[in-house]
Amino acid sequence: MLAGIFVGGRGTRMGGAAKGLLRGPGGEPLVVAIAAAARAAGLEPVLVGAREEYAALGLATIADVADAGPLGGLVALLEAASGERAVAIACDMPHVTAALLAKLASGPDAPVLAPRRDARWEPLFARYDASRVLDVARARLARGELALQGLLDEVGAAPLATTAEER
Repeated sequence: MLAGIFVGGRGTRMGGAAKGLLRGPGGEPLVVAIAAAARAAGLEPVLVGAREEYAALGLATIADVADAGPLGGLVALLEAASGERAVAIACDMPHVTAALLAKLASGPDAPVLAPRRDARWEPLFARYDASRVLDVARARLARGELALQGLLDEVGAAPLATTAEER
């Protein structure tokens, strides 16, 4: 199962810096720690979004749809998943663990499985079933409806139960 680590953001709030290269709690770049956790969970890490800053990491990259925000990256990831499930992970999550990724990957069957807090989904820490979500995501992209919250609501996402320690 692919684990798409979303690195395509422009980092405008950080002066254009690549957020995934910030050092995490273990001292290594966040994207490196997330990729290691994905591998330990039995997932295949791949970067979603082409940014030169990440080239030296040696991870496979999937180019996202330009100027389409995270939905453009999600469509690219789901296309690469070839009808299978895939996990989407934001590159700036410092506390992603192999255990939490394994829980997400093996959780209950649903078009999308994601944590939900305060009536909002966490779409960039979620598992997507490409066979059930890709066509809806493409249609929303074509209409310019880029909000991932709406996509998750439309496809009938299910909440991933998490403990306080996992959040």
